[in-house]
Amino acid sequence: MTETNRIEFKQELTDNFEKEVIAFLNYREGGIIYFGIDKNGKTIGIKDPDSIQLKIKDRLKNNIQPSCLGLFDVICEQRDGLDIIKLIVASGSEKPYYIRKYGMTEKSCFIRIGSAAEPMPITMIEDLFSKRTRNSIGKMVSQYQDLTFEQLKIYYEAKGLKLTEKFAKNLELLTSGGKLNYVAYLMADENGTSIKVAKYSGTDRVNLIESNEYGYCSLIKSTKQVLDKIELENRTATKITSKERLDSRLWDSIAIREAVINAIVHNDYSREVPPKFEIFSDRIEITSTGSLPEGVDREEFFEGFSIPRNKELMRIYKDLEMVEHLGSGIPRILQTYSKDCFKFSTNFIRMTFPSIEPVYENISSGKSSGKSSGKSSGKNIEILDILLLKLLKSNPELTIPELAKEMKIGTRAVEKQIANFREKGLLERKGGRKNGFWEVKTQ
Repeated sequence: MTETNRIEFKQELTDNFEKEVIAFLNYREGGIIYFGIDKNGKTIGIKDPDSIQLKIKDRLKNNIQPSCLGLFDVICEQRDGLDIIKLIVASGSEKPYYIRKYGMTEKSCFIRIGSAAEPMPITMIEDLFSKRTRNSIGKMVSQYQDLTFEQLKIYYEAKGLKLTEKFAKNLELLTSGGKLNYVAYLMADENGTSIKVAKYSGTDRVNLIESNEYGYCSLIKSTKQVLDKIELENRTATKITSKERLDSRLWDSIAIREAVINAIVHNDYSREVPPKFEIFSDRIEITSTGSLPEGVDREEFFEGFSIPRNKELMRIYKDLEMVEHLGSGIPRILQTYSKDCFKFSTNFIRMTFPSIEPVYENISSGKSSGKSSGKSSGKNIEILDILLLKLLKSNPELTIPELAKEMKIGTRAVEKQIANFREKGLLERKGGRKNGFWEVKTQ
C-alpha cells in the first residue's frame, strides 16, 4: 500500500492526528488512517492496540466540532503478523469540521489535497458553513419531551454496555438547546413511527394479502422485528439433482440483512416517512426515503464511500453491533446482487432483489370433476388461492363472509375464487348452504 488521497499512514498516535481526521471529514470521499505503518508503507506495529483504540475514540469525541460520533470506525487488524489500527473516516454532512479549541478558523480547518492535509482557505470555510445541513434529525426538536428509553437501555445492557444518567447527551439525543431531538423520539419507548412490511399475491400491488406494521416503539426494536419477519419469509428452496440435494434461501441472507439495516439507518426521517418493505411473488423491494446524500455520486455509493445521513443513528446501531463498519453495507450486497438492483429517484432509493424461485409455495391443480374439461389446469395457484384452500381444508364449514374476514378481502373476491376452483374441479360443495361443507380436491 501507498499513501493516496484516501489513505494516510502513521507510525504511532501523534499529538496532532485530529488534523488528518478533520481533513477526511471535510473531504467528499472520507478516508482511512492506518496506525502502525510508516510513511514508506512498512509495517511497524502498535503496542497495546486496545489502549490506543480508546485514546483515538476519546480524542475524536472531545477535540472535534461539530461532533463526528457516528462518522468513524476504529478497527484492530493484523498485517505482516503485527497489530495495526485502521481508522475509517466518513465524509461529514456538517462541514466544515475543525479543532474545537481553535474554533472555525484557518488554523483548525483542514481539507485533503492529494496525500496531505492542507489548511482550508477562509473563503471555503465560509462557503461550507453557509451550506451546512440544518435539517438533520439531530437538530430537529422532538414534539414530545416526556420520552422514556427503557427498551434502548435493555438493548445496551444486553451488549454489556450501561447507559448512565448522561446517556441522552452522550448519544447525541439533545439539541444544542438541551431539548430531546428527533433521534431521541425515534429511540423512545413510544413514538408515532411505524415500518410496514407488506405482501402481495402477484407481481404488482393489486392484491395485498398481508400488511404488518412494526413500530410505535424504539426504532431498534422495530428493526429487529422487521429483520425477524423477513428472515421468516426467506424460506429455504430445495433443488434435488442426480448427485446432490441443494438448499438455498430465496434471497441471500447477508445481503438482505445489510439492505434492511441500510434502508432504516440512512432513511431521511426529517420528512417523517419511514422505509417500507414489500414482498411480491417474484421479488422483495426495499424502499427508503431520500436519495443519495449530497457529495456522493452513484459510483462512489457503490464503492462504499459513506456519508451517513443520520450519524446519531449510525453510532447507536454500531454500539449495538447491528452494523459492522462504515461503507461495508453496499459492497456486501454487491457480492451477490448487481448494481441494476438499485433504483435512484429524486426522493427515494429502492433496492429490488429477485427470488431464486417463486416466493410462495405452489399448489398444482388436481384432476377435475365432470363439470370441468377433465384436464389439470397446469397453472400455479397464487398465495391467495393457497390461503383459501388451506382455510377450507382445516375448517370445511367456513362461510363466505367468514372466509373474507380471515383473508382480509371482500366477499365478492372470495366468491370469484370459489367459483374458479369449482369450475376447475378443485372444490366441491357437499350439502346445503346452511348445513353443508366444502371438499377440497387438490393433490
